[in-house]
Amino acid sequence: MSRIADFPIDPLFTNRWSPRSFTGEAVPDAVLHTAFEAARWAPSAMNAQPWRFLVARPGEELWETYVGLLVPRNQLWAAKASALIIILSARDLDYRGERAPNPSHSFDAGAAWANFAHQALLLGWHTHGIGGFDKGAARERLNIPEDFAVEAIIALGRRGDLEGLDPQFHGAETPNGRRPLSESVFAGTLDNPAFPQERDAA
Repeated sequence: MSRIADFPIDPLFTNRWSPRSFTGEAVPDAVLHTAFEAARWAPSAMNAQPWRFLVARPGEELWETYVGLLVPRNQLWAAKASALIIILSARDLDYRGERAPNPSHSFDAGAAWANFAHQALLLGWHTHGIGGFDKGAARERLNIPEDFAVEAIIALGRRGDLEGLDPQFHGAETPNGRRPLSESVFAGTLDNPAFPQERDAA
C-alpha cells in the first residue's frame, strides 16, 4: 500500500516499516556504529539513558542462542536477519547520589529504539521489533541481571524479496497504515478528540 500522511511530515517516518524478508547479507560495523550512535542521543528522564543493547550476528558464538530465544514462527524469518539486537532497560537510576526506581525506563528505551530504527533506515537497512520470544530464557542464557528489564528483540537487515520468505508471511509483507489523529489525540479527556476535523483540514 502507498503510505500518505494526513499532515506534512518527513518521508522518513512513512518510509520506515517492519519487513520480515531479509537478504542475510553481513551488516558492517559502521552501520551499527551510526545506528547505535543515534540511539545514544535519545531523550531520557534525568538523562539516565537506561537502554542497553546486546548484539549478535550470524556466525558469531551466540547467534544460535539468540535465534533460539524466538518463538518458532518468528525463527522462520528472523533467522535470516543480519543482526539480532536485544534491548534492555535499567530499572533504577542515580538520583542525588542514591539509587532510585526509574518509572520511565521502558518508555525511554523505546525512544532509543525509535532513533535506532530511523537511523538504520537512512543507511538503507530495515528493522523489525519482536515481542515473541522467551524473556526468561534470555535472562538465564545471557546472564542478564534482574535490575535490567528485557524489553524486545530487534531484527536488522537489508530488505529481501518474497522468494526468500516463508509463504505464510507473504500476505503481511507490506507497509501498514495508521489510525487518524482523531482517534489518538484528545483535548483534556478521552471523550473529546483534539482534531475532529483533521481530514478536512489536511
